Amino acid sequence: MSAMKIFGIAGWKNSGKTGLMVRLVTELTGRGYVVSTVKHAHHDFDIDKVGADSYRHREAGAHEVTIVSGTRFAIMHELRGAPEPSFEDILARIAPCDLVLVEGYKREPIPKVEARRLESANREPLAPTDPHICAIAADHPVAGTDLPVFDLDDTTAIADFVEKITGLQRKNTPS
Repeated sequence: MSAMKIFGIAGWKNSGKTGLMVRLVTELTGRGYVVSTVKHAHHDFDIDKVGADSYRHREAGAHEVTIVSGTRFAIMHELRGAPEPSFEDILARIAPCDLVLVEGYKREPIPKVEARRLESANREPLAPTDPHICAIAADHPVAGTDLPVFDLDDTTAIADFVEKITGLQRKNTPS
C-alpha cells in the first residue's frame, strides 16, 4: 500500500460530522479502499464497561490494556496525567491503510471539509479562518464563499471530492 492519505471532517457540535463520516466510510470502503478513522473527543470517554475484566485491569493501574478476540482487538492506553498525544503520534500508531478519515481535530493542517447544519449549536463558519478547509457540506444554501459547496447528504459527490483532493486511485473492484 502507498503512503496513507489523510482527510478531515470539521464542524461544530451537531453539524453532521459523524453522519458524514459514517456515510463516507461506507462509500469509500465500497469503492475498494481500506479506510481507518480517528475521532477526537473533548471529554473523558470510555470504551470499557465498569466491572469488565479490562476495566479492572485499568483501574488496577495498567498502562495499556489490550483486549483480543477472534473478531477484533482494542488497545486502551491510559495517559495517567501525561499530555494528550499529538495528532502525529496517533497517526503513527495506525496500521497502514489507503485513507485515514479524521473527525474533529479542527486545528490540524490537513485537507478537510466543513460540515454545517442549521441545527448546530454554533453556526460560526470555520472556513474563513482555516486555509485547510477545501469544501463545505451543508444542509442549507451557503453564500459568500469561493469553496465548493456540497449538499451534506450527497455522499457520492463528497467521496469523489475526497478521492480527487487526496489523490486516491480506485482499484479494480469486482463487479
